[in-house]
Amino acid sequence: MGEKIGKWTVKHRIFILILSVLLLIPAGIGYVKTKVNYDLLTYLPKDIETMQGQDILKEEFGTGAFSMIIEEGMEEKEVSALKEKIQAVPHVKNVIWYDSLLDLSVPIEILPDEILQAFNTDDATMMFIIFDDTTSSDETIEAVREIRQITDERSFLSGMSAILVDTEDLSEKEAPVYVMMAVALSSLVLMLAMDSYLVPFLFLVSIGIAIVYNLGTNMFLGQISYVTKALAAVLQLGVTMDYSIFLWHSYEERLKMGLEKEEAMVKAIEETFSSIIGSSVTTVAGFIALCFMSFTLGFDLGLVMAKGVILGVCSCVTILPAMILVMDPLLRRTAHKTILPDLNGIGEFVTKKAYLFLAIGLLLLIPAVYGYQHTPVYYNLDSTLPASLPSVQANEKLNQKFETGATHILMMNSQVENKDVQAMADQMKQVPGVKWVLGYNTIKGPAIPDAMIPESLRENLITDRWAMLLIGSEYKVASNEVNEQITTLTEIAKSYDPDAMLIGEAPCTKDLITITDNDFNTVSMVSIGIIFVIIGLVFRSFTLPVILVAVIEFGIFVNMGIPAYTGNPLPFIASIVIGTIQLGSTVDYAILMTTRYRRDRMKGITKQEAVQNALNASTKSILISALSFFAATFGVGLYSNIDMISSLCTLMARGALISMTCVIFLLPSILMIFDTIISKTTFQKE
Repeated sequence: MGEKIGKWTVKHRIFILILSVLLLIPAGIGYVKTKVNYDLLTYLPKDIETMQGQDILKEEFGTGAFSMIIEEGMEEKEVSALKEKIQAVPHVKNVIWYDSLLDLSVPIEILPDEILQAFNTDDATMMFIIFDDTTSSDETIEAVREIRQITDERSFLSGMSAILVDTEDLSEKEAPVYVMMAVALSSLVLMLAMDSYLVPFLFLVSIGIAIVYNLGTNMFLGQISYVTKALAAVLQLGVTMDYSIFLWHSYEERLKMGLEKEEAMVKAIEETFSSIIGSSVTTVAGFIALCFMSFTLGFDLGLVMAKGVILGVCSCVTILPAMILVMDPLLRRTAHKTILPDLNGIGEFVTKKAYLFLAIGLLLLIPAVYGYQHTPVYYNLDSTLPASLPSVQANEKLNQKFETGATHILMMNSQVENKDVQAMADQMKQVPGVKWVLGYNTIKGPAIPDAMIPESLRENLITDRWAMLLIGSEYKVASNEVNEQITTLTEIAKSYDPDAMLIGEAPCTKDLITITDNDFNTVSMVSIGIIFVIIGLVFRSFTLPVILVAVIEFGIFVNMGIPAYTGNPLPFIASIVIGTIQLGSTVDYAILMTTRYRRDRMKGITKQEAVQNALNASTKSILISALSFFAATFGVGLYSNIDMISSLCTLMARGALISMTCVIFLLPSILMIFDTIISKTTFQKE
């Protein structure tokens, strides 16, 4: 198979280069047309109550998004004029202020004090903005942008839609910088590692083409998350760089043997194809494991990255060889000695201190596992953004001025009697942290006839089938307090209406916490299981899969345990996906070394010499691979102001170096010490 691909590639190299450039056109169009989703809560399972409630809200009330806007230091007439301007913005369904609650002919003082206080403080007032579409729809996002244009510095627009606007703007601004930093740092590493100044750029062009293909074909998925979009390029660059390095080294070896460049490339492709297929399978398996998450952001990221690895392999055995052959004269003229030092003495050093390195590993295991189990995790999505953004400032202002951290939406049967709704609302007001309960029946009460309530307000709060109540909470989204509050409010609501549903950002986030906790265990088990089986089949061994997976898992424990000691909380998605990504991406290091060790042992070479040879032969490749992965992600981790992206890239960069260290020092020690057991539990025949 590899030989056929090699001969075809060498023969049709000009055609391959022309076709690869032409395919960039539809790929670029696909990239531009791929919708990006900035609302991570939409990746929750569609069958849970909070998501079903969102659908009902859209179908019954023609809305799905709410925002609150705080006005500071404005007179009532200014607020009223601004309210009319906001009301006129396309896709704003209604704006509720305290003057919306009664007909203008009725004295406003008739309203309960708690409702007036819900809208006013000494120097600020608040309006509810109801949109006619969902939180993350293009129409709602555009409405938020227009509202910001017609307001001044005295206005603070809060809510999930405002957060999504700021996330989109920040992500779009930073994304090109991510790629430039990854390319620049990767180029630096490759300059040190390669023996030609030009070849690193051929690597980057080849991988860059595969990245564009990957991003362009995402159009067929309908949409991707902003997390996937931000990470796809740098992650694909990091995990597929190995393949280019393998091809180049193999090609160079064949040339030194005296083969002509065409024949040398055929042999290089043949050898590289079999090597990278084995290497890429574990990487793809790691990403595929993410697809088993109930929180479908994992499916989104896993599928895109698995596709990216496959496209990277295809590019490595077609586009890159074609470029190398065409540019061969220039490559020869830009050749230089590699700057990285010779590491041949490392094998003897490590094998002499095998028991010491194993002892160090065992000593580190306890604090690593403890840290891994106690790493702080947060789920509040606006915590991933800088405090300087308008939406974050608005949410903070809402908390300061009105002691409101979250707003829940209660959906219940509109046929529940008025007195029961009022009794339920009174009971809810006694729940710790509840500031107010605003609904059709709670506004008018028994003393105000229906005729005095504006029809527009009634339409926004009640239909023939459903009634909607807004519940103000002083607790922040994703806090333990608000989660307990949601549980209590749900119990109260269902005691009056078994079909009642509490929805909104905080209830969705509570579901997110529960679901992703389960996903963490699922993804870990699936990724370990798949990779365990792959390694077992590759080496035909019962113990080697245990050893190799254990070494990388130890590195994951160390990597994930560090934040517990530094006090840096991680965004929830990082805690779920990073272990799988690190395992799938870096277990190749262990496979590379173990392959050479097993080959020598089967030839009858002593265990110490076999381990030394394996270490000496593979350390440089492992070092280059890990440094390439580190370079592609480290700069993004430092630069990004979106903590979701920054944390993931920092963990991936650090994880590559930790896994590299574990494979170079810990794995050989284990192979040495447990060689007898490995030999007895491994089929010897190649």
